[in-house]
Amino acid sequence: MDCALGRAVVDLDDAEIVELTDDEPDERPETGISLPLLVDADRHGSRVVAVVDRRPPIVVSDDAGVTWREAGGGLPPGRAVAISPEHPDLVLFASENRLHVSRDGGRFWQALALELPSITRVQLT
Repeated sequence: MDCALGRAVVDLDDAEIVELTDDEPDERPETGISLPLLVDADRHGSRVVAVVDRRPPIVVSDDAGVTWREAGGGLPPGRAVAISPEHPDLVLFASENRLHVSRDGGRFWQALALELPSITRVQLT
């Protein structure tokens, strides 16, 4: 995850920073997603999760963007999103300074207690 402090590796189960470096962020691969008010998006197979600049801040597609469902009704405005390449139901959403985790493809969300300044990008590995 990239934020004002640099690149942080966060343990999602313990909500703790494992490592903090000043590495330059990697370029995010192009997702090919074109939505109105798009802030960020990630895809894994046919699942696409996008952050949009509206309420609710997330839309999810399980058919490569043919149809969409709204998600994250109680979440604040978003900045970044990532889908786990190994477990596509695991989704990480970032607001300005907080991370939120969904383990069921975006239906329910848990806010992590950890706060970080100006989150700009998230990645699950």
